[in-house]
Amino acid sequence: MTIELATDYIRRRMDELGFGNHYYIRFRHFVLKAGEAKQVDGDNQLYILVDPKDNISVQSVFGIFDVTADNVNELQYEHQGKIMLKNHSSMLQHIRFIQVIPKEK
Repeated sequence: MTIELATDYIRRRMDELGFGNHYYIRFRHFVLKAGEAKQVDGDNQLYILVDPKDNISVQSVFGIFDVTADNVNELQYEHQGKIMLKNHSSMLQHIRFIQVIPKEK
């Protein structure tokens, strides 16, 4: 998903959820060492995956993004809650998200 598509998607999604334009966005760029796993706390936020990689898996309550998984029938770009990042490569990998933080009303 390109950043342009993601920002358009975020605008529409937040409107669907009743927030209109009452939210902040942050660009998050994680660097994972070979074989590293990292948990990200995304409670009450949305994380939109941009620039996905073949050797990275992302898993949350919304679903999974892992192109190597053969037991899923849909890959998710939108994640929330406890988000687990895993580098399946023997090399350093980068993974980028747009974090959407709703404003308190």
